[in-house]
Amino acid sequence: MRQILLLLVFLLLISCKKEGQTDSLANYFTYKETSPIQSAGVKMIPIKTPVGNFKVWTKRFGNNPKIKILLLHGGPAMTHEYMECFETFFQREGFEFYEYDQLGSYYSDQPKDSSLWTTDRFVDEVEQVRKAINADKNNFYILGNSWGGILAMEYALKHQDKIKGLLVANMVASAPEYGKYAKDVLAKQMKPEILAEIRAIEAKKDFSNPRYMELLIPNFYKKHLCRLEESPDGLNRANKHMNSEIYTMMQGPSEFGISGRLANWDIKSRLHEITVPTLMIGAKYDTMDPKAMEEQSKLVKNGQYLYCPNGSHLAMWDDQKIFMNGVIEFIKEVDSKKI
Repeated sequence: MRQILLLLVFLLLISCKKEGQTDSLANYFTYKETSPIQSAGVKMIPIKTPVGNFKVWTKRFGNNPKIKILLLHGGPAMTHEYMECFETFFQREGFEFYEYDQLGSYYSDQPKDSSLWTTDRFVDEVEQVRKAINADKNNFYILGNSWGGILAMEYALKHQDKIKGLLVANMVASAPEYGKYAKDVLAKQMKPEILAEIRAIEAKKDFSNPRYMELLIPNFYKKHLCRLEESPDGLNRANKHMNSEIYTMMQGPSEFGISGRLANWDIKSRLHEITVPTLMIGAKYDTMDPKAMEEQSKLVKNGQYLYCPNGSHLAMWDDQKIFMNGVIEFIKEVDSKKI
């Protein structure tokens, strides 16, 4: 009789646990949208600019009023697609997060007015997106990679009263330092004859020459952008969909240094103004100096540093376990007010 009673109690506990899990999942995937048509979290958010009104693509995952994370992709003018790896990890944790194509990127409107492609204008766009997703200082986290890291830091300098946590992945706070590291450190790791041919093409500004990428992809991109033997599908799609006009205008012709509108961007001396909890992420093989990323974590008022010993510029892919575990731990610590 006693064994039967214990079995019944055990089955009841299991049933309650499963019911709780079901309720939790139901809440996580309930977005309380006013429209009767469900769109898998995809929403085109209206954006006001000095030259007109446009829309940007966003996709929401989950429902968590305590943690709302906005992912800022690189480029400029890449797409959210190479950041799709966050879906696996953030959904497991029950985080609410948003993939987002910035204005000019493939899934958003692509106006042709070049006056739009400035850091200040992009910062204003992020603020409009924040309002649209109903995020605030009690739950809003920004995670920016590469150019997205520039945008994240600039947003924090202007709107950190709206942020709970800031994560900057693989982006130094000084474009001149980025260029110097590429020239003085990374370039010298190439074979001299390869480097000479790359520099000859650059001197002629012959960037449409297919030989340019034929040289850069195996000798630079595969070593410092993403070191996986097979490039992830999301990264392939992002590369295919990149708006090269905006990218070249702001970044320059490639990741091998910086020569566009961002060439003189430098907010390193202002990092002390950032007081919200901040995680700086660097990687051994990154296009950015990992020591500079560590230094930045000390220049902000409340910073931590995450080092990815096997990673490159996209450490979210090629040092995924360390990257994702570190990011998740940081977000949980900020949420629980441990930092």
